[in-house]
Amino acid sequence: MDWKIELIFVPVSDVDRAKEFYARIGFTIDHDQTPYDGLRFVQATPPGSACSIAFGTNLGHRLQPGQLDAIQVVVPDADRALADLRAAGVDAQGVDEQAWGRFVTFDDPDGNSWTLQQLPARS
Repeated sequence: MDWKIELIFVPVSDVDRAKEFYARIGFTIDHDQTPYDGLRFVQATPPGSACSIAFGTNLGHRLQPGQLDAIQVVVPDADRALADLRAAGVDAQGVDEQAWGRFVTFDDPDGNSWTLQQLPARS
């Protein structure tokens, strides 16, 4: 049986600001729904990803905005990812060279941290 991670909740304090940020760095905004007063659900997907993120209001998060720093995304080219983020106005750091990959890090407007990893060549 396959287990597939398809949605990760990201706690944010300002849904519109987060939506604009993630759209600006290339995420597709899949849904922005308010099924009833007080509940808003936004789903966004990184380019080429089978896993999306979700944020909104009253989604029952245990984490406060800015506390998430557990998302790692694989990219084909860390240098390009860094350049693309900086071109979008994001204060991204990198490229950090390690034996297990090349890394770029950045925070969303709430301080939730992301790590992008270019995997090393496999022999």
